[in-house]
Amino acid sequence: MIEKGDKKVIRGWVMYDWANSVYPLIISSAIFPILYESQTSVKDPISKETIFDTISVLGMEFKNTEFYAYLICLSYLVVALFSPLLSGIADAGGKRKLFMQFFCYLGAISSGLLYFFHADRCSIEGSPFLIDWSILPLFFGSIGFWASLVYYNSYLPEIAEPKDHDRVSARGFSMGYLGSSILLIIILTLTVFTKWIPIRFAFPLVSIWWISFATYSFIRLPRSVASTKQEGNIILKGYQEVYKVWLEIKKNIPLKRYLGSFFMFNMAVQTVMVMAVAFANKEVRGIKQQDLIISILIIQFIGMLGAYLLSKISAKIGNLKSIGIAIIIWIGLCLGVYFLVYEPWQFFIAAAIVGLVMGGIQSLSRSTYSKLLPETKDLTSYFSFYDLAEKIGLAVGTLTFGLIEGFLNIRTSILSLVIFFVIGFIILLFIPKTTNLQHETTD
Repeated sequence: MIEKGDKKVIRGWVMYDWANSVYPLIISSAIFPILYESQTSVKDPISKETIFDTISVLGMEFKNTEFYAYLICLSYLVVALFSPLLSGIADAGGKRKLFMQFFCYLGAISSGLLYFFHADRCSIEGSPFLIDWSILPLFFGSIGFWASLVYYNSYLPEIAEPKDHDRVSARGFSMGYLGSSILLIIILTLTVFTKWIPIRFAFPLVSIWWISFATYSFIRLPRSVASTKQEGNIILKGYQEVYKVWLEIKKNIPLKRYLGSFFMFNMAVQTVMVMAVAFANKEVRGIKQQDLIISILIIQFIGMLGAYLLSKISAKIGNLKSIGIAIIIWIGLCLGVYFLVYEPWQFFIAAAIVGLVMGGIQSLSRSTYSKLLPETKDLTSYFSFYDLAEKIGLAVGTLTFGLIEGFLNIRTSILSLVIFFVIGFIILLFIPKTTNLQHETTD
């Protein structure tokens, strides 16, 4: 039995956020999207606007960011399809940490292999850029990152008391923002400012950082206890665990409605995070690569403040009201970006607002779900449903984003996210109040 409140265990848990947050920052948001965009598009030398961005993959042609969205969407679907099964097996066999380690190493090693990514341009004018197998590490890196989070998140209700969930979750996100920002600054110093090494070395550095600090977490995090005896087919046992959790969730009205709300608003949040750089490259006039890096660092450092601030607000007014406030800000932000953001300085303001609400809503979403869980040994299976809602939502969000850009343009794709936020907010209003989601105390 894991003792709740053990500072060493909590420190080890928090350190995994420090370790793996380099993936969403450097691979998903900063370095790789910029490298990908520069290798798969042609810009006007004077206006810096994109004038050609068609790529060819397996003989099919796409806009570069359209294909990027589809590939990430596919990785989310793979995680959504297999994580409930694997989580059920992990709970039944007490192998949560082992599964977490496997996906951690898959994500980290795949990130390092992006060093070899390249896009070839045919000598014939107007021909698309050719993308080959070197894009596959992006696909497997996304699977590794998101799948490892299923097992990581499931530790939270087991290592901390409900009254501490908001604080511990926020601490994890804050450490993640800080650690990933430090590595990004190191990479920029080595590659951009001093030019000691090519920018491609950023990807092996992500791999080394992720594995090194995750090792500290794996030493501190305890093994989970098997929830059932190992009898019969272990794969069938995994399905049985997941199905049992689904039946329990259907009876838990607050939990079921919260998952519905989370599915909608988190779909929009994560899509913004994945596609923000692509939007800036195409829609913000004259924006430079260093401007994008600055905006991402703004998001990171303000994100630390946002995670802490929203956890404090939730202690005063409750989790659901706090999440509702964050969603309203997100709605205003998307509308503002659609109508107003055309210049770099406007994008910087939008980035600051993103940072303020991004860390907070992610941190509070995780802790709110953990507070709604019943007493159970099947924590990983419960968090696989959290992950299932998240990944299917992400797949729908990125697919919608890519399709709208393919038929219309990327700016209209941003506007479509407002619909997801509004639906999530409406469902949030119908979640019954529970003791765990009210404000804590004045201590």
